[in-house]
Amino acid sequence: MPTTTVTFDSAGIDIAAHLYVPEGADAPLPALVVGHPGTGVKEQTSGTYAKLMADRGFVTLAFDAAHQGESGGLPRGLEDPAQRIEDFKAAVSFLTTRPEVDAGRIGLLGICASGGYSLAAAGGDHRVKAVATVCTAEPARQFRYGADGTQDPAVFQGLLDAAAQARTTAARGEDPGVLTMFPETAEQAGALGGEHGVEGWEYYCGPRGYHERSAKFLTWDSVDKMAASDVFHAVPLIGPRPMLQILGERAVTAWMGLEAHRRATGPAEIHWIAGASHVDLYDKREYIDLAVGKLTDFFTVNLDK
Repeated sequence: MPTTTVTFDSAGIDIAAHLYVPEGADAPLPALVVGHPGTGVKEQTSGTYAKLMADRGFVTLAFDAAHQGESGGLPRGLEDPAQRIEDFKAAVSFLTTRPEVDAGRIGLLGICASGGYSLAAAGGDHRVKAVATVCTAEPARQFRYGADGTQDPAVFQGLLDAAAQARTTAARGEDPGVLTMFPETAEQAGALGGEHGVEGWEYYCGPRGYHERSAKFLTWDSVDKMAASDVFHAVPLIGPRPMLQILGERAVTAWMGLEAHRRATGPAEIHWIAGASHVDLYDKREYIDLAVGKLTDFFTVNLDK
């Protein structure tokens, strides 16, 4: 699948993206904006899904979030929920200018953290005709409650203490450092986060999915920005437009997708992938192919209206 490197503006920040256009198809075509997991880049799982959906007849746009990957924005590594949502809306705006795209047939596809952000973007942008997520996660909830929802509240309070101290350090003109997302070894990741922690480490830090532009850290002010965020608040605004969530049967994060589903006011479906964990849906083709088959059916029906 030929890849075209493009850029577009998101609230004054240059966003780097890859555009995939099906070969030999008659334009204008339905299109999808595809967002990556937290600390990921467009060359990883979002690029995989973008290519596969383009193979099935959709123009797709996989982008790096502002402050991350090849996109602009300082400081590097900032996770700002409001900006992440704006990135999706800006990507929709970009697609409406492309001759290959039918501007009335645009959908969003968010993976992991982008799953939560894509739901919020769809809620506030009526140009989006349908939204789907894969292994939905909501970074603010994950930081507050842990990946499995059982984290001791004192953990997040400690992170907020560190974030507050980092702001004071920066105000004094000193380097506040960053919040490193992964330990040095898979064994350490397992001690902290069990199987989910090991899989995340293997994908981001090991040969399974490593990419040099995946920063694997966040700025400390990302933490207090997430403390005030609840992207699921916008989910009721998606209806009557359709919403699909694809979740791994073994994903410890599935509770977040279930919470989003309970807030839906329009057509909403959860599709379970048997045997899959959260991270399995990033790169294991036996699971990805099942997800892409469901996504193809969903967007074919709902972007043909």
